Amino acid sequence: MCNALTIFVALTLAFFSAHPIPEARAFATLIPLLGGGMLPATIVGDSWRKLFSPVPDVPTDLPPAIRPSGEVSFPLLGGMPLFGDRMPAIGLGLCCRPSAYDSYSVSRSVMWFLLKGGRHLDTAQLYLNHRAVGQGIAAAVARGVPRKEIFLVTKVNPRFYSGAAIDELIPKFLEELQVDYLDLVLLHHPQGIGGVVGTCPRGTPRECRANAWSKLSAMRDAGLIRNLGVSNHRIHQIAELQALRLAPVTANQIQYNPWAPDWQHEVVRWCQKNGVVVTAWSPFQGTMMQHAQAFTVSTLTKIAADKGKTVPQVMLRWAVQKGVSAIPGTGNPAHMDENLGVFGFSLSGKEMALIDSLGSDEKAAEFAAVGFEKNES
Repeated sequence: MCNALTIFVALTLAFFSAHPIPEARAFATLIPLLGGGMLPATIVGDSWRKLFSPVPDVPTDLPPAIRPSGEVSFPLLGGMPLFGDRMPAIGLGLCCRPSAYDSYSVSRSVMWFLLKGGRHLDTAQLYLNHRAVGQGIAAAVARGVPRKEIFLVTKVNPRFYSGAAIDELIPKFLEELQVDYLDLVLLHHPQGIGGVVGTCPRGTPRECRANAWSKLSAMRDAGLIRNLGVSNHRIHQIAELQALRLAPVTANQIQYNPWAPDWQHEVVRWCQKNGVVVTAWSPFQGTMMQHAQAFTVSTLTKIAADKGKTVPQVMLRWAVQKGVSAIPGTGNPAHMDENLGVFGFSLSGKEMALIDSLGSDEKAAEFAAVGFEKNES
């Protein structure tokens, strides 16, 4: 039994390690398997998911909907001159759920979201779904969604921060996503996940980030990228990039919700004070168990009932009124309607304060912050 287990573990590690980004293949394999009980496309291919995808097919006669009434967007200060880019407040996160790792589910999700009036798409090199995202964009554009309205975000993995890797990556991203330019490119982590997995191979973390920023700034100057930003970065790490006097840091994507600890709120306050737009990943908290807890908090359920809205809508509206964009991930068209419906109501000052107070429990705050980049280098 021990020998069989050893062989299984060795084969599994070899399978993950054979990919240029082992952690990406691990996520794409384990999340569908453990989170949805589905055979992962990394093992069986994804052609079979055309019939068994959890995301419904898009009707062939479905036209683009009108953009959400009262839609909020945030200006990206310091972006490329003349563009005046704005980040839509509600986007579609394309990560970390069973329907984010096969081509049919991803392309359908993107197409549904764009046809329903959403315009902010968030993907990454780490998610291994660029081609599927590109297929969804191309299909939506073919039905009348203007490419110029789509705000497309992707991220570079820290494994590729050193040397000249980025010079090859960005043209590859454009080809995979079937676009001529990227609206926003982020450094995904300061120095790998948790500072341990997928780190930059050559140089200190600070040297790696500086090299990557220099390369990306050149791509921005060439018109391949319109805006640059970071993800999971702390204040001093952002300030170091700003001090390079290359392209400005226009956005920081972090985990953010009412349960975020004080230091994380401090990052948001600093960013907003310095003209850096904040995007919240995992706006409903980090894990499925945390989601369940968040959606049953009596304060939230009461506010939702009073507004005639759902708890997720209340949480997203809280983020928007905090001046933060949010990228909830879903392949469910009905949930997309809910998410895009947060512009039709507002929360009072008292309601905002009540939601703010949910984070007063320090243990809950620490629990909610699991997975956020905490390293200091």
